[in-house]
Amino acid sequence: MAATKASLINENEVSQRNEIEQLPTLFSRLGDDVVQLFNSQLALFKVEIKEEANAYLSGAIMIAIGAGVAAIGFALLNVAVAFGVSLLFAQLNLSQPATYALGFVVTGIFYLAVGAIVITAMKSRLAKQQLVPERTVNELRKDKEWLKKEL
Repeated sequence: MAATKASLINENEVSQRNEIEQLPTLFSRLGDDVVQLFNSQLALFKVEIKEEANAYLSGAIMIAIGAGVAAIGFALLNVAVAFGVSLLFAQLNLSQPATYALGFVVTGIFYLAVGAIVITAMKSRLAKQQLVPERTVNELRKDKEWLKKEL
């Protein structure tokens, strides 16, 4: 009976030693698995970002092409408006080039006035806005206070 008791104690000690020896191996494997998981998540993130960037890039190119076509159309419309305004000055007994020039000048002054009004309105609206992100500043202040209390 003493021999079996001693052998049980030895077996328990051996199994505990094996478990203790396996513990660093398990932690090492766990660390490797965490790194592998992180790397796969990072790879997935990179692929998703590239796909989204390509989608936004193709959309931005199409928007730029559309803006170019719209700018050409707007320029042609402005020429037509200027010629239309010049017809209003046809009764002033001015030469045809003078009425065209007057039509373009009046159209240009109109666009300058509209642009100045828009710029002034936007400038006053932007002056009223605070550019400091208040929530972020408040969170940073809370973190600063917490760090002061901890230290």
